[in-house]
Amino acid sequence: MNELIEEDKNIIASANYSTIRDYSLVLASQQIVHDVIPTEEGPFEIWVSKDEAKIARRQIRLFRCENPPHQNNAPLPVMVTLQPLWILSVPALVTLIQFSDRISHLTSRGISDASMVLKGEWWRLFTALSLHGDAKHVLGNLISGFFVLNLLSLRIPLSRLILPLLLFSGLANGLVSLTMQENFRSLGFSTFVFASLGALSSIEFRLMPKEFHGLQRRFAPLFGALLLAVFMGLGENSDIFAHGYGFILGLVVGFLPKRKSLQWGITFSYLDVIMIITYFTVFLCCWLLALFY
Repeated sequence: MNELIEEDKNIIASANYSTIRDYSLVLASQQIVHDVIPTEEGPFEIWVSKDEAKIARRQIRLFRCENPPHQNNAPLPVMVTLQPLWILSVPALVTLIQFSDRISHLTSRGISDASMVLKGEWWRLFTALSLHGDAKHVLGNLISGFFVLNLLSLRIPLSRLILPLLLFSGLANGLVSLTMQENFRSLGFSTFVFASLGALSSIEFRLMPKEFHGLQRRFAPLFGALLLAVFMGLGENSDIFAHGYGFILGLVVGFLPKRKSLQWGITFSYLDVIMIITYFTVFLCCWLLALFY
């Protein structure tokens, strides 16, 4: 390695010696001139010229993507994000309109009525997610939903799972209609919450370290989520079928993201914006059908 001029140096990485050594080999293979410098605090740093800093960072990023760390399931940090708010804004807003009685027959036109769904009014599968029976009902779903979605957002941006979760929540309501056939009506965002809980548990299951071969330890995330689902879902006036179908279908959603993206994260892009807009559009279109069809 050639020694860089002090004014031209650019620090592109700081880590322990083993990691910096790997980065150095990557840069050397691409003939990028660099220096490895130990710091007073302990970690080592890699310095490159300003002209080659962008290329060097890209090579290191590619190396990290191709060589994920051995720790497969780092503990979730204790933190609160605001991501769940844009998801919960739909049931919160629609429920406020519902309780205000500003739109007549809103509940009757949007509730998931099994007999009407089986006659072809499929939009009720989604509009029912944004309706609630009373203040206790909506507050319970919003609080539990924020808790579950907050944990899920620490693993993957919610925009990447929002459409599968919404689709499978509607499918869960459809399965309830097929199960009950008629004389059954349901409403509430809890189906979506349970689908999110199922997705979170399967994601945690996938990220369990491979060295944990015992079934009891390996399936701990699934068992824990199942017990939590039972605890949350068995209550007075609870729609047990919708909760159960939502949880089971949510397990499938958790297997959709690539494992590497769960470990290394996903950069926010235009695709996320499109998915967020689509989420709101689905509810808007379903409510237009419910009110004017």
